[in-house]
Amino acid sequence: MSALAAEHQAVNLGQGFPDFACDPALTDAVTRAMQGGHNQYPPMAGIPGLRQAIATKIEALHGRQYDANAEITITAGATQAILTAILACVQPGDEVIVLEPCYDSYVPNIELAGGVVVRVPLTPGSFRPDFAKIAAAITPRTRLLIINSPHNPSATIWTAEDMRALEDLLAPTNILLISDEVYEHMVFDGAEHQSAARFAGLAARAFIVSSFGKTFHVTGWKVGTVAAPAAMTAEFRKVHQFNVFTVNTPMQYGLAEYLQDPTPYLQLPAFYQAKRDLFRQGLAGSRLKLLPSTGSYFQCVDISAVSDLSEADFCQWLTREIGVAAIPLSAFYGDGFDQRVVRFCFAKKDETLRAAIERLRRL
Repeated sequence: MSALAAEHQAVNLGQGFPDFACDPALTDAVTRAMQGGHNQYPPMAGIPGLRQAIATKIEALHGRQYDANAEITITAGATQAILTAILACVQPGDEVIVLEPCYDSYVPNIELAGGVVVRVPLTPGSFRPDFAKIAAAITPRTRLLIINSPHNPSATIWTAEDMRALEDLLAPTNILLISDEVYEHMVFDGAEHQSAARFAGLAARAFIVSSFGKTFHVTGWKVGTVAAPAAMTAEFRKVHQFNVFTVNTPMQYGLAEYLQDPTPYLQLPAFYQAKRDLFRQGLAGSRLKLLPSTGSYFQCVDISAVSDLSEADFCQWLTREIGVAAIPLSAFYGDGFDQRVVRFCFAKKDETLRAAIERLRRL
């Protein structure tokens, strides 16, 4: 869709990345690290200062202590973190439950490990987890479950009640958990992000994945983190050592310095909520039906009143004829399930959003 948007000079609200710069203080910190000679291999697990800063942040936000040496690992982005976690714990024939719609790397990662993908749909329309269906999907071969909150692509969040229900469901099992929390600081309307770290029964079995690229508007840096119990981290690092080994050194030093001030990530919910509200208010009078957006930097809309086209065909048409790129939700389902919903990304400059709104209001 990004290529099609460029071809037709469309406003690209498809792919999920910002079109604005990060805080100059962050790039200044990285520059100082480069100029200070931090340009060789760092420790395999990440520089100690950054791992400690992450452990401190998790404890402050979620009340759980992780050992920076044995339980925190720096990764080459969240996508590599998820692949590495899967390769570390999934053997050929093991079953892995994914909740659809889901981020597009999960299924290929499972297949690469020789695992068997078990698809469980989130409730159509609300995208709430259906714990009865998840329970029904569990078998003696279930090794791993992957969850994602705030959720891409639906822009929903899991509540504390959801997380406790999951904790109860998994309690009698040995199933491991990947909790994809890359949008952790994009939760709106006064809600709190419910990290797996907050729930003892989940934290004990979870690889908790996050992303500096999403949090600090530097998606191209590809620096992420994984927090997990020591025994799980030891297995994770056995794979990490041989598929990435280490992660960009000056970026790590710059991030460690920048994290000393929590203000940038604490202010992020308000920053993105303002963009969400600008986009939603601009489309309030249109024929696009706005679904709730409670987390992430996405907004989903129901196109039923606008077009009879499939989601995929509508997104092609919208890019070519209206000049705005979006992503069909059907792309996030293995069977291409089409519910007449498409996803926009509002992690854009206000002027970019206004240009898109002007075009979309013509529908």
